[in-house]
Amino acid sequence: MIHTDDNEDLIRRIREEIVDGLDEEMELEIEDHDSGSEARGDADERRAERIRYFRELFRLQGELVKLQEWVAHTNQKVVILFEGRDAAGKGGAIKRITQRLNPRVCRVVALPAPNSREKTQWYFQRYVPHLPAAGELVLFDRSWYNRAGVERVMGFCSEEDVEEFFRSVPEFERMLVRSGIRLIKYWFSITDEEQHLRFLGRIHDPLKQWKLSPMDLESRRRWEYYTVAKEAMIERTHIPEAPWWVVQAVDKKRARLNCIHHLLGQFDYHEVQRPTIELPQRERHADYTRHPLPDSIYVPEMY
Repeated sequence: MIHTDDNEDLIRRIREEIVDGLDEEMELEIEDHDSGSEARGDADERRAERIRYFRELFRLQGELVKLQEWVAHTNQKVVILFEGRDAAGKGGAIKRITQRLNPRVCRVVALPAPNSREKTQWYFQRYVPHLPAAGELVLFDRSWYNRAGVERVMGFCSEEDVEEFFRSVPEFERMLVRSGIRLIKYWFSITDEEQHLRFLGRIHDPLKQWKLSPMDLESRRRWEYYTVAKEAMIERTHIPEAPWWVVQAVDKKRARLNCIHHLLGQFDYHEVQRPTIELPQRERHADYTRHPLPDSIYVPEMY
């Protein structure tokens, strides 16, 4: 039997846990800490803007949970591709989309460079095993469009390979759509200046240096080649069954909100009604004794 005081304390602790979760997200987001020299009014406005961003992000993430449950309930099959230049913000958007979702329903695919065996296969072959079954959403952090982008620009394939890709990919995607897969393609667009700034940020931030690879640095030098490749890619693969959608991504936070809002708008989903959940009483047995574990196996409480 739970007494009133105990019940109130339980509610208070649950609320604190929820608030702590929100605070953690804010700590992850706030990368531009207020400097001591900043005017008070500017600092207050920035704080208010962040609060507006989080309030809208949490609302949209609540809708994503409804979408996820609808996808599972109605056996939808959804594929979402995220493409864009290095440091365009694809990973950050994917993280905010999947943050509150069930990994058994929504999963992320980020394939490494193909191995020697995969290089001899049909180009799309290594992507096919990751396509969704009924009731699943799959987000590709880069996809088969590597051939039209990094592989082409870096010389990892021939122009004949690229041309064959452009001939094949519309038919491949039409096959996916005819099979019942909903295919949505996003290109995250940033400016030359913004990518330069983000790369500098990664160079000087020890927590982000791992994001920079020699390939990223070379891609920076070949900015114009990537532009030409991107324009050809969109022109040749923008089809009615699976059109491209461009996300203006210079402002990361606005890009995330706009992408999620647009994604939700692609589905005529509705909230799935659930049965009321009641927590059962824990059984207690007179002959049950909890045996203590040795102190030596506990993680030291350093904090």
